[in-house]
Amino acid sequence: MSQIRVIIAGARGRMGSEAVRLVSREENFKLAGVLDRKGEGKLLNEIADFTDEPAPVYTDVRECLEKSNADVWIDFTKPEVGYRHTKAALEYGVRPVVGTTGFTSGQLDELKALADEKGIGCIIAPNFAIGAVLMMKFSQMAAKYFPNVEIIELHHDKKIDAPSGTSVKTAELIATERTKKVQGNPNEKETLKGARGADFDGMHIHSVRLPGLIAHQEVLFGGGGQLLTIRHDSFDRVSFMSGVKVSVETVMNLKTFVYGLENILV
Repeated sequence: MSQIRVIIAGARGRMGSEAVRLVSREENFKLAGVLDRKGEGKLLNEIADFTDEPAPVYTDVRECLEKSNADVWIDFTKPEVGYRHTKAALEYGVRPVVGTTGFTSGQLDELKALADEKGIGCIIAPNFAIGAVLMMKFSQMAAKYFPNVEIIELHHDKKIDAPSGTSVKTAELIATERTKKVQGNPNEKETLKGARGADFDGMHIHSVRLPGLIAHQEVLFGGGGQLLTIRHDSFDRVSFMSGVKVSVETVMNLKTFVYGLENILV
């Protein structure tokens, strides 16, 4: 089996560096290049102290795609640049595996159309942790019986988007099973704006941002005399790499766009 050649955007970031370690330890993966804000003309191991990978560093996305001869583009950057990266990768026939969140529905629709036009795989996942995907699926199952639900997501204070992509995806899945209703007292009034959190189809999402956190979410279902809590915690970013590995291998055999890791897990 030939190696899958991978580009990583944001390779020196918290998630990107874990992705570099993943690619380095997998025999069927090869780090073909990285995209970084600096280090043009150097090798990754010359600008990063966490790896011995001699992958070439590029600062221009199109040059990186042209010269790396890659199969897969892994992106852990910011929403505004992650969207441009993903679009460029598809245009060059490179299959994206994207953990960057915060894309608009319009951007997702555009990327789906481009992937379908090119006939190649593209996976965008709000969360690559297998446990988080199970948390979302279990919440979807519970929503059929508990329509009163609120989501609390907790992340580190460097996270840009709120609510998180995971919480929005969870709410979308819940909405497919939940009897639609507006929760809380019909006469309730926020004495401080935002106190009830974001409203998604009548349920509420609350975002917590604090140093010391990584990625955590709990889904609370209230019923007569009972409370069901479904929670997932990522204490280390290595928790996301199992899903990244599966996605890199799977995207090679896809011919369309997939949003959410739950859609490729058997």
